[in-house]
Amino acid sequence: MPLPTQPSKLGAILSADEIKSAPKATPPAKVVTPHTPAAKENKEKTNTPKAAPKTATTASDNQKPKAPLVAKTVSTAETTTRTNKAVKKTTKSTQTQVQSTAPVQDTPTTAQATPAAPVSENAPAAAPATTPKSKPVAHATPEPRKLFVLDTNVLLHDSNCLFKFEEHDVFIPMIVLEELDHQKKGLSEVARNARQVSRHLEALVDDKDISQGIPLNGAGHMEARGQLFFQTSALEAKLPINLPIGIADNAILHVVHAMQAQYGKDTVVMVSKDINMRLKARTLGIHTEDYRHDHALSDSDLLYEGARELPEDFWHNHGQKMESWQQGGVTYYKIQGPLCSELSVNEFVYTKQEPGLVAQVKQVSSNKAVLATIRDYSHNKNNVWGITARNQEQNFALNLLMNPDCDFVSLLGQAGTGKTLLALASALTQTLETQLYNEIIITRATVPVGDEIGFLPGTEEEKMAPWMGALEDNLEVLHLGSNKLSALNNDPSRSATMDIIRSHIKVKSMSFMRGRTFQNKFLIIDEAQNLTPKQMKTLVTRAGPGTKIVCMGNIAQIDTPYLTEGSSGLTYVVDRFKGWPHSGHITLQRGERSRLADYANEAL
Repeated sequence: MPLPTQPSKLGAILSADEIKSAPKATPPAKVVTPHTPAAKENKEKTNTPKAAPKTATTASDNQKPKAPLVAKTVSTAETTTRTNKAVKKTTKSTQTQVQSTAPVQDTPTTAQATPAAPVSENAPAAAPATTPKSKPVAHATPEPRKLFVLDTNVLLHDSNCLFKFEEHDVFIPMIVLEELDHQKKGLSEVARNARQVSRHLEALVDDKDISQGIPLNGAGHMEARGQLFFQTSALEAKLPINLPIGIADNAILHVVHAMQAQYGKDTVVMVSKDINMRLKARTLGIHTEDYRHDHALSDSDLLYEGARELPEDFWHNHGQKMESWQQGGVTYYKIQGPLCSELSVNEFVYTKQEPGLVAQVKQVSSNKAVLATIRDYSHNKNNVWGITARNQEQNFALNLLMNPDCDFVSLLGQAGTGKTLLALASALTQTLETQLYNEIIITRATVPVGDEIGFLPGTEEEKMAPWMGALEDNLEVLHLGSNKLSALNNDPSRSATMDIIRSHIKVKSMSFMRGRTFQNKFLIIDEAQNLTPKQMKTLVTRAGPGTKIVCMGNIAQIDTPYLTEGSSGLTYVVDRFKGWPHSGHITLQRGERSRLADYANEAL
């Protein structure tokens, strides 16, 4: 019976005639020595020269061998019958593949093991006969479930904080409920949050068993997958330091320390907005964290600036397939390259090397972008209410402020960069000259720098007058223009003009903004860095058809307690409106107030 054709290691197939004419293989210098008698008999019979052609074949004389051939697959039952009659006839008829292997070490075998076929000295080592066990697949371990103990100031800061911890659980000590009850009276934002938290807790508790934990998604907040727990028994633990009794913060620390001793320090975490509370907790070995859900950014240096300088090789990488055209006096460039995916709509780009480019991003799609040239407001012919841009950032800001398609503009910069002056000049131009808007509304957060001076008399605008000193200063600059002696001469014409200007400017308090809708108004929000994200949302959502909102501020001058550069309402809107086609942002870098003010910003 002719041997079947066998593929070589390199894929060549030998015919039956080539296999018959193949030379006999030389016996190996050493073969596997089985330990059982039956296996020894098998070894003696399989090492005979007659069996050599069946176990190893080479190429014919006309064709040099390219690789050792794979030995023939033989049946275990047939081999047992020919070589050893002592082997039991109940051996399972399985197929084993014998390959040409190099000399290997003696390995113990069982009586029923298939004898090893002779192998060639020069043959490569064969794969083991048994199938290796598959390695266990490494699965990512989920984050362990934690229990967050909330301080009172967290609930007063964000009334929806109960539902911001995802799959983790929330624990409220009894002393926190006592403090919430003391804070619920009044009309302030803190009092409103205290009342809202109480409503949330009542809706969650209802008729459920408090001792077993209450699902936080019971009131419809499906993003919260944890449970709510209340303190239902006395939790006392001896702290490393004796703290005064009767202080709410110390009572919370006792509760957290007792729970960490019971459940572990890595499981129980205290959350507080009070820095001193977190410091006291760390000195006692308590794991504590800040409430970071309202942080738009972890680092203010990562805040979107609204403008970027293009690299030197920009045209080399993005100008190969560039298309350009003109429309309405504006030149458009359609570019393609790797930097396009990083650009945002309404972002300004510029180059300092020749040929220079100053443009604004109009469209972005994957690796393509459309740039458009901007108007030069630094030239006197393009002045805005007599004001021209003194630096590149001010030119970018005026392009956003004078664009009627841009509904929301945010200006960020230190004192003296011209934020209020540019916003007011563009508002007067578009209200009195082009009549795009019918009124200017100015508001700001009434947060004092020092001690308050008490209650202010008069109407709403009269009460807001002390807070609008910046408005009066900038109106004086815009009204006088180049004739600075007119204020001393009491020019009647200029006084009449000032009365007209004032009639189109309304100063409003943020306390009465809820429920209003502004239509065709130019709304300026000054000192926006002192607003919380919730207050900012309340103001921006007042905008009706045809209204433009301008937010201005300096995140380095935050006076509101518990607000930081990362959690300010100004940072919040800059990050959330980034990339929206009808919004724009620019960070003003250079101060233009005076050389004294510029030096003070750097030296003090």
